[in-house]
Amino acid sequence: MKPAILCLFVVLSVPALAQQNQAGGTALTIYNTDLAVARTTVSLNLKPGNNEVTTTNVTSQLEPDSVVLRDPTGHYKVQVVEQNYDAAIVTQNWMLQKYEGKTINFEVSRFVDGKMSTVTEPVKIIRAPGINGAEPLVEVNGTLEFMLPGRPLFPANTEGLLLKPTLRWQIYSREAESFSAELSYLTHGFDWHATYNVVSSGAGAADSGTEPVDVVGWVTMSNKSGTDFTDARVKLMAGDVAVVRQQMVLYQRLAAPVGGVAQEPQSVTQKAFDDFHLYDLHRTVTLKNGETKQVEFIRVAGVPVTRKYVYDGAELPSYLAYGGQYTDGAIGVASTKKVHIELEFVNSKKNHLGMPLPAGRMRFYRTDSDGQMEFVGESMIDHTPEDGKVEVSTGTVFDVTGERKRMDFHVDYNGRTMDESYLIAVKNAKDKPVRVDVLEHLFRAANWDIVEKSTSFKKKDSSTVVFPITVPAHGQQQITYTVHYSW
Repeated sequence: MKPAILCLFVVLSVPALAQQNQAGGTALTIYNTDLAVARTTVSLNLKPGNNEVTTTNVTSQLEPDSVVLRDPTGHYKVQVVEQNYDAAIVTQNWMLQKYEGKTINFEVSRFVDGKMSTVTEPVKIIRAPGINGAEPLVEVNGTLEFMLPGRPLFPANTEGLLLKPTLRWQIYSREAESFSAELSYLTHGFDWHATYNVVSSGAGAADSGTEPVDVVGWVTMSNKSGTDFTDARVKLMAGDVAVVRQQMVLYQRLAAPVGGVAQEPQSVTQKAFDDFHLYDLHRTVTLKNGETKQVEFIRVAGVPVTRKYVYDGAELPSYLAYGGQYTDGAIGVASTKKVHIELEFVNSKKNHLGMPLPAGRMRFYRTDSDGQMEFVGESMIDHTPEDGKVEVSTGTVFDVTGERKRMDFHVDYNGRTMDESYLIAVKNAKDKPVRVDVLEHLFRAANWDIVEKSTSFKKKDSSTVVFPITVPAHGQQQITYTVHYSW
């Protein structure tokens, strides 16, 4: 199913600004797709007629055509005539480009009287380093050089220096007005993901079976936007949100600015929002540029987890399209001996869960007999709704192995049929019996029938069957079957 597309309606002919006197709090809604909606307030003091307004309360990765500037009360009507966004924060290359064609001083290392000394020399910038990788070209003592001779020293009165990204507006107001406007925009440079730590006490089944575990979930937020966000109210949007990178648009109801009143910490809550899920941290967070911050959002005990072993022995090529005809006998013969460990549980209130779980990494730990917790594997989970099943593979079993051999293969091209037989053996070196699900993929044709079998099977889907077996301690269990294909 294709992800829903968010549409962004850019509103520029709305409220007003006058000078940067920022007030109120900041709010962030962070998506897990290098995207966030930032909201803040700006105090406006407008005079009648044209007003030139600037604010630096924006990021260096802002989408200029996503800016929404409005009076959240709807009382004031002003007109934004023009908007300009400048993210060109001052750098050495920017300064060199500004002085292209001019002469400035450079601090240069030279041999003077047989000693290395640092001197100041005038150098003309013929061509500054370009964004396309062009080499600098300078004139030093009447000669041209394709490199900078030393450290450039720029005049302190250089005009147009920007220390922060800046938004500038030309705003027309019919009357003198003063009010707090809401500034909202889309920005890149933000991301978040979920991480889950699942801990087993070791008192339950160490092999196949069901045991209770503790689950602790964290959200990890990162800010690489180029701007610090102090005491921001943070929400997290989970879901596969489609964006158009060149013309990104958003349809979202913008929340009113949040004040800075201290409140008792609350648990993270979630609610359905459009076709996605919105998680509210219920707290203000300071997220500085370059910082990664974690917040716990779930902690439950006694979640029943089923542990099983799965032998999926066939090593099949990735290009297979099930339902086609594959008469090449070399396909499907390669196999592995590894038996996988799979864990599953249901995200239900009955199992002490029930909150929709955002996609993320799930790590598993088991407590040893000496009380020490050991890491035993990890996997990724997808977005999981309430009552959805979480199924993960955490590694392979050391003491349980499989072996898969093809015993017969025959193709009747005139009759448009194929017959194939296999012998599968699973060995168990443990001190107790284990249950193993043996998966077989019947990929050679859409129509198939297992005409002979040594044990019963379950049909998992249109091209996969499962043979559940119990392998005795220090023993093995064999499966044989013959499948008949037709097309």
